[in-house]
Amino acid sequence: MTDEAPTSLFEEEPDLARQGTPPVKAIAASVARVLMPNRAQIELRASDLESLLPEGHRARIVWAYVEQADLSRMYAEIKALEGGSGRTPIAPEILFALWLYATVECVGSARAIVRLTQDHDAYRWICGGVQVNYHTLSDFRGEHGAALDGLLTDSVAALLVVGAVKLKRVAQDGMRVRASAGASSFRRRGTLERCLEEARAQVETLKQQIEDDPGALTRRQQAARERAIHERQERIEKAVKRLPELEKLKEKSGKKAEEARASSTDAEATVMKMGDGGFRPAYNAQYATDTESQVIVGVEVVTVGSDMGQLAPMVEQVTERCGESPEQWLVDGGYPAHAQLDTVVENTCVYAPVPKPKDEAIDPHAPKPGDSEAVAAWRKRMGTEEAKALYKDRAASAECVNALARERGLTRLRVRGKSKVRSVLLLHALAHNLMRSFALAPELLGLGTGAPEVAEMTG
Repeated sequence: MTDEAPTSLFEEEPDLARQGTPPVKAIAASVARVLMPNRAQIELRASDLESLLPEGHRARIVWAYVEQADLSRMYAEIKALEGGSGRTPIAPEILFALWLYATVECVGSARAIVRLTQDHDAYRWICGGVQVNYHTLSDFRGEHGAALDGLLTDSVAALLVVGAVKLKRVAQDGMRVRASAGASSFRRRGTLERCLEEARAQVETLKQQIEDDPGALTRRQQAARERAIHERQERIEKAVKRLPELEKLKEKSGKKAEEARASSTDAEATVMKMGDGGFRPAYNAQYATDTESQVIVGVEVVTVGSDMGQLAPMVEQVTERCGESPEQWLVDGGYPAHAQLDTVVENTCVYAPVPKPKDEAIDPHAPKPGDSEAVAAWRKRMGTEEAKALYKDRAASAECVNALARERGLTRLRVRGKSKVRSVLLLHALAHNLMRSFALAPELLGLGTGAPEVAEMTG
């Protein structure tokens, strides 16, 4: 017996690695017959759209609301009639449901919705086989602002009837939303007037070119060029018309009227100071919220960055919309102008912080000489502990609603013009109230007491 250990268990076993022979696993893989995945093959599956979504899905909640909503205002604008000629339009229920569901899902682009109707089961389920295009979706949102406002009134009225909204206390707050206009589009009067002359000259030039050579462009190309030139001319004309208003604002702030500038892209957009301290073109979105139910009861959009002067118009709107005035109205320190307090004193009781005087020895809650009865009562009221405790509801409701709107995509607008911006705000309000209705009164949607699996969606 030798002391040397054997290099392998069997002396006669060949060293495969030394001889260049592939390992056993490689040999098996090269000769074995197996089924590998082929993900490029086309599959045909038989399924109906109804089976794509589970019970309690958000899209089903949206459709349940749309089915029972009064869309007569939208149907009144449809010209196609049974037995008549012309193309059959898409039902308002589909377009409204698409926008409402998209808003809930933080989608605010018509083009994005069209892509989702081809790829996403929920959007396909809402369409039910009907093809939509982004032009139709965009036009629907911009043309039905009055109908959306009426639907908001209907939704609030239904919640008032069942007692889900008591309208005891309302909080109002504004938030600045970035406009769809670049900072470089703002120009002074001289530049705008020169641009307007150029736009009018382009219109005349195009007309002359068409007359000289009618066959140079196709009918579609002619229509596209005419539309683009006319739209540019209209935008510049709107900017020129708005300059007097902006010039007055400049003069009020102690600046020269010549410094006023208007946007040639969106004449109604205004450069405002944003939350981060910067200045950008924006709109001031105003929401009024019932503090107990967190339901939005008032919507407005203004083209000035200040909230001063927005109290009385919103009180009037909510009173008209709900048929009654709230007992208490909560706003921050930017709202209570003395004239505004005098205007709403017969409708509601305003709770807003009193400005601190420069002299700390002066009691801010003591009436001052020249104060009206409403202003003096407001000062005294805000000095009580009861008012201070009650005022805490403002941030808990108004700030919450604004935050939810931003989470749903209300950070930058994709439309231009005050009326279209208001339609966007109304869609956000309707989406918010729909989720609150499901939480507070699901019977209004025909959904019984609500499903636990969608409880987290009610926001």
